[in-house]
Amino acid sequence: MHGLKAMIKRELIGYFSTPLAYVFMAIFLLLTGIFTFYFGNFYERGQADLFPFFTWHPWLYLFLIPAITMRLWAEERKSGTIELLFTQPLTLWQLVLGKFFAAWICTAIALGLTFPIWLTVNYLGHPDNGVILAGYIGSLLMAAAYISIGLCISATSKNQVIAFIITLVVCFLFTLSGYPLVLDFFDHWLPQFLLDTISSFSFLTNFDEISKGVMELSSIAYFILVSMFWLALNTIILLHKKSH
Repeated sequence: MHGLKAMIKRELIGYFSTPLAYVFMAIFLLLTGIFTFYFGNFYERGQADLFPFFTWHPWLYLFLIPAITMRLWAEERKSGTIELLFTQPLTLWQLVLGKFFAAWICTAIALGLTFPIWLTVNYLGHPDNGVILAGYIGSLLMAAAYISIGLCISATSKNQVIAFIITLVVCFLFTLSGYPLVLDFFDHWLPQFLLDTISSFSFLTNFDEISKGVMELSSIAYFILVSMFWLALNTIILLHKKSH
């Protein structure tokens, strides 16, 4: 645990010693406010809930999280510091989890700073705060899945721009996997049961259930398993690079 904490601290210092974390949080808060109160018709709807707030989270994460994960391994590889990391008394899992939790903490802080929106809806009406809390939990779980994908892809390239673009494409496919835009591509050459499986991978579908207050075990487990899969794949990629 000491090694993991040291790795998390190292990465957090890396985030907050540069404008990256602050820019990420500022853009996230600005866009969240704009999408919630203007595009989400927060006041016009006349309902005391945060549905317009959570609706935009998958799309904000889709573009913002690749921006904070693209550097995590790509920069280490380009600068050569990844070899130095491999010589430290840390396991590959500690290295991967250290970077993952640092990015997740940054995202959690940005999400926590939206708390005034929660206070606003309570001031204006009497919302179901249990549903709102479920939405926040679901948002964090979804963010973990996005981060794990971006972290893994960052380990495959020294170029941050390439890592960003590939992460964006992969996350886009996961986000919309249950929608015609993606399913129509596989429709003519995959059996129906595989199409249904692909459809169940949709981040939007699983997050939508949680944001409505339906804390289904399947949706929670889905985000956890997706995160674990990509983190494990990240470890395998690092193991391959370490041995070569």
